[in-house]
Amino acid sequence: MDAPVGKIVVADDDRMLRKATETTLRRHGYVVSTASDGEEALRLIRSEQPDIIVLDLIMPKVQGFDVLQTLKQDAQTSSIPVIVLSSLAQDRDKQEALSLGAVAYFNKSTFSLGELVKQVETALIQGRN
Repeated sequence: MDAPVGKIVVADDDRMLRKATETTLRRHGYVVSTASDGEEALRLIRSEQPDIIVLDLIMPKVQGFDVLQTLKQDAQTSSIPVIVLSSLAQDRDKQEALSLGAVAYFNKSTFSLGELVKQVETALIQGRN
């Protein structure tokens, strides 16, 4: 078995999707931690210092947009790539997430876990260069 290829925090209040994402990423060799709300996500990200973050935008306690903004304004977490996975389908939501610093944006209704894994791999490679 190869060494893990990276640490990922998956933050999503949808338990089924969170579990499916976690399972898929673990199968690809990633070490995965999960959070079910924005507050927990921020705490976990600060303690784990993951290589990448998969973030939902609509979550309890602290919204994903606020989590993203907080991460990008903090020197400790600003360089961690964030992939947004959201049910928000409006272009302006996507533009806002990208302008706040997300490296990619997936709509929950149209994405595949395979696409997500490819994007994680791409973001990790870019982050190491």
